[in-house]
Amino acid sequence: MPSISPAGDAFVTKERLVLLADGAVGYSGAVMAEENTAVEGHSSPGWLRYLKALGPGLVTGAADDDPSGVATYAQAGSLYRYDLIWTLLLCLPLLLCVQVIADRTALVSGRSLGALALQKYSPRGRKVVGGMLVALLLANLLNVAANVAAIGAGMSLLHAGPGWIWALVGGFVVLALLAKASLPVVAIVFNLLALSMLSYLGVAALTHPHWLSIVAHTIVPHLRLDKGYAAMVVAILGTTISPYMLFWQSGNRIEEMRGEPAGGDKALPLKRRSWRAAQFKRRSALFDVVAGMTFSQIVAFAIMISTADTIGGHHTAIASAAQAASALQPFAGRFAEHIFALGFIGSGMLAIPVLVGSASIGISGLLGKEWGFSRPYREAPFFYWLIIGGTALGTTFSVLPINIISLLVICAVVNGLLAPAFIVLLMLIAADTRLVSGMPISRGVRFGGWLTAAVMGAAAVAFFALLFI
Repeated sequence: MPSISPAGDAFVTKERLVLLADGAVGYSGAVMAEENTAVEGHSSPGWLRYLKALGPGLVTGAADDDPSGVATYAQAGSLYRYDLIWTLLLCLPLLLCVQVIADRTALVSGRSLGALALQKYSPRGRKVVGGMLVALLLANLLNVAANVAAIGAGMSLLHAGPGWIWALVGGFVVLALLAKASLPVVAIVFNLLALSMLSYLGVAALTHPHWLSIVAHTIVPHLRLDKGYAAMVVAILGTTISPYMLFWQSGNRIEEMRGEPAGGDKALPLKRRSWRAAQFKRRSALFDVVAGMTFSQIVAFAIMISTADTIGGHHTAIASAAQAASALQPFAGRFAEHIFALGFIGSGMLAIPVLVGSASIGISGLLGKEWGFSRPYREAPFFYWLIIGGTALGTTFSVLPINIISLLVICAVVNGLLAPAFIVLLMLIAADTRLVSGMPISRGVRFGGWLTAAVMGAAAVAFFALLFI
């Protein structure tokens, strides 16, 4: 009887390794029976196996509520109260569609979006995609600067000293952690800090919101024809459906698959797994993405409601992190600034590697370079230099005299303007059966992906139209 070592839904045997080495797709009957029995997981309840599968989707969802997202949702609530809540109901299904598609391209092909673009396009097409990725990297550098500055602002709320000093310290701490620790370990630490943002759920309940009005504003859009409102709509769409999330979701899923014994240190596509193992992997990954994106939107909903009910009565813009933290006072009292500061610091530090890493994954894949935090520096030097350079530049920019909240909202607008082009790129790759054969995505999800591109494009056009009126 061959020995078997468990690893989630994938089990490796000597016979299977021989088959994979020979390039065979099928398995012997005995090996498939052992693998399928293992996937059934008789030793643990089904719900527990799905909870264990939470990973890339949950990390991506947590990173979506970075300081840029917090500032944007808080600004929307303070300026327009409930009038923009409808955008969150619109965003959730659109966000789910594009993230599921990005995740599924990785599962089916075992390659990143950048590597798939390298295969799909001619040299001229690659230059266009490369230009888009460079624009994304530059936009992310601005976002990194804002997030590093937000870390400094969070430390200032803790009365720990000048914010600019802590901004520099925070940026270089992230670099040191990425160099010395694995990304999953870093993500766990930062997610524990970011969980303090769940305090907004308590605020949303304790500020006695007008639930009938909230339901009405959620279901029926309350539109305004002015530049500020249009810019805020684009900012909410941009901070929720950010282009960097597509590359991070795909790349992070591949990193997870590389860690499985199946396939060695390479991501084993679904088509090279047994039917039962592939089905479980597909369902558990879908659960992971849905859970992560839903969690992200619930927190966004709570932030918008809490700021609408505490600050929004005056319809004034939030000018500082301290003012945004005041929305927590009904729930946390004198500890409001400390709780908000921990959330700002944790989510900001988590977002930095996601922001820089997403563009670096795309550019490395497009150039045919090795990439990934699971790879040592000697195997992926180009990728690591992009990470180091991007984080260092963003950290340097953060010491400029800027309004943190305003810069965070501007970053969200820029993401909203870039998103349509990247979603179209994703959909074209997902539709190419040569690259992603056997792509198990329903017509409804595909339609949702194209609808997302159309909605983001229409919002960008409306923004520019109102800008020149």
